[in-house]
Amino acid sequence: MKATEVLDDLKRRFPNEPEYLQAVEEVITTIEDAYNEHPEFDRYNLIERLCIPDRIFSFRVSWVDDKGKVQNNMGYRIQHNNAIGPYKGGIRFHSSVNQSILKFLAFEQTFKNSLTTLAMGGGKGGSDFSPRGKSDMEVMRFCQAFIEELWRHIGPDTDVPAGDIGVGGREVGYMYGMYKKMSREFTGTFTGKGLEFGGSLIRPEATGYGNVYFLLNMLATRGIDIKDKVVAISGSGNVATYTAKKLLELGAKVVTMSDSDGCIYVPEGITKEQLDYIFKLKNEYRGRIREFAEEYGCEYVEGGRPWVYKCDIAMPSATQNELDGDDARTLLANGCIAVS
Repeated sequence: MKATEVLDDLKRRFPNEPEYLQAVEEVITTIEDAYNEHPEFDRYNLIERLCIPDRIFSFRVSWVDDKGKVQNNMGYRIQHNNAIGPYKGGIRFHSSVNQSILKFLAFEQTFKNSLTTLAMGGGKGGSDFSPRGKSDMEVMRFCQAFIEELWRHIGPDTDVPAGDIGVGGREVGYMYGMYKKMSREFTGTFTGKGLEFGGSLIRPEATGYGNVYFLLNMLATRGIDIKDKVVAISGSGNVATYTAKKLLELGAKVVTMSDSDGCIYVPEGITKEQLDYIFKLKNEYRGRIREFAEEYGCEYVEGGRPWVYKCDIAMPSATQNELDGDDARTLLANGCIAVS
């Protein structure tokens, strides 16, 4: 296998999918030597079978807004690889969603799931629908219409979706309720459900806490304590807020959080009371991070990013491709010792 040849062929076949091509390039250029130690892999063309999804579902989602007007969005499910178990991966609702981004995420999810040592394949799905600014009823009607199209292709032994950006407990609940109705069964088809109807304890905390535990192990290799370290976090959703919560418990100082509109900077560190406000702002009121700045009088930069501020540790917790070369150089110049 020559990685450059594989990439050239994928670029020819999927020319308008930069995120997907980037993810594939990052992986296959690093496994080329190990792959080529096994000539039998080429005989069965495993590299293409690893890079190209098993199947892709795309469909129109028509739903009715609160004014009675029919709205239309695109829905997708990428079932990338089920070599070791059912497809497993989140559903993302965001205006940026397209097939390229979901193929990239499903490709990476396959490797992430295999590393858990659990029997799970990789998949991803979503829609260019954004829950932001929508009423609960509009979100419910969209979720129900989305599952009306998707339900035939998922199931506990087939494909198990979860939440992702724009899809929290509310959205999973609406989708699972519709899936249950259509399939006429109560199953574990969705993860991220409420505890009351089959969800897992500390599931909301798992990703953010897990990243902090990973960071602690990284720091331990250098004998570094997390206490009093200054941490820049991006995002203010599920991952970011629980990352901040665990860091505060461990005595670190969180100085930034952000959303797609801008970034807050609290040089003295966000307090537990202030973090509780962010939890309520995001989970109950679906508000914007600038409202935190208005409430507490801290610095807020419209369109700003956290990586310009001095910190010991950077923890990207919002979306993909958050750090580029310029950001890395800025972080290094500002004394950053770790990124997790």
